[in-house]
Amino acid sequence: MTYVPGARFGVELAPEHPVERVVELGVRAETAGFEDVYLSVHYNNRDPFAALSRLAVETSDIGLGPGVANPHDRHPLTLASQVATLDEASDGRARFGLGPGDPSTMRNLDAVDDRGLRPVLETFKTARQLWAGERVDHDGTFAAADAGLNYEPPQGDAIPVHIGGEGPHMCRMAAKHADGLLFNGSHPDDLAWARDQVNDGLTERPGDRGPFALAAYASVSVAENEAEAREAARPPVAYIAAGAAPPVLTRHGLDPDRAGQVGDLLSAGEFQEAFDLVTPEMVDAFCMAGDVTTVADRMTAVLDHADGLVVGSPLGPDIETALTLASEAYDRAT
Repeated sequence: MTYVPGARFGVELAPEHPVERVVELGVRAETAGFEDVYLSVHYNNRDPFAALSRLAVETSDIGLGPGVANPHDRHPLTLASQVATLDEASDGRARFGLGPGDPSTMRNLDAVDDRGLRPVLETFKTARQLWAGERVDHDGTFAAADAGLNYEPPQGDAIPVHIGGEGPHMCRMAAKHADGLLFNGSHPDDLAWARDQVNDGLTERPGDRGPFALAAYASVSVAENEAEAREAARPPVAYIAAGAAPPVLTRHGLDPDRAGQVGDLLSAGEFQEAFDLVTPEMVDAFCMAGDVTTVADRMTAVLDHADGLVVGSPLGPDIETALTLASEAYDRAT
């Protein structure tokens, strides 16, 4: 089967759960109507490709990929082969989510200074060469000498590459070179800004690169009880607020000092104290939180600027229920 990139409805799952549990949730997501499953990639969680391989067997139609991998915790050649293997195992359903790496885990790997646009661009350009059956020599942010794969993935070099990020340069680079952008944002104002960056990049996109899709990679917390959904949103919102750039905080009228306090508490391991500092305004800015009606309204507003949507942590106070409710909200929004 040929996997075609475009406007999609996906979900991010975290392999903080055992592999069996992740596979169970992925199968449930396919049943609920999701079109893609991404597994988050952090060295301190279970390896996502192990679970993705299992999901390739247990599912039949849903797209599968890392969400998002980075070129620092494994060699880009190895990463390209892992994605190609997933494409083979899933009969052409793989997609390559790739980004600069989460700052907190990159710090643990002593690689935070290596984050940037150039390693991401070099990684997926090299991957495309390998997938096309070419031999590769490379001397840049990583080295390769006469490297090649001994097999060809079903999609060849057409495996979709979607860049995860939110900075202006990464957004524009994705629009120029990749198949899509997974923009970390849950608010229509942020997606409107992202669309402007993408439109700038598309002016330099080669005509033969094919379609491009901007997807909101959004924190979502949905439940039948709105208050419970908003309470469940506090932990991910704390991390988002702590890592938000000053212009983003300004865009939403949020206090940078309070966001800094949240970050300091998280760094000190005082998690509950950090979560307690999360304000309702932070939840509104950084999460689609509420009942189905509330979340559907936010999805509608975001999809005025985005082509697709990937819902992510926390999903809701109960993940199984949240998958069903999020799919219902998306159906209402579209």
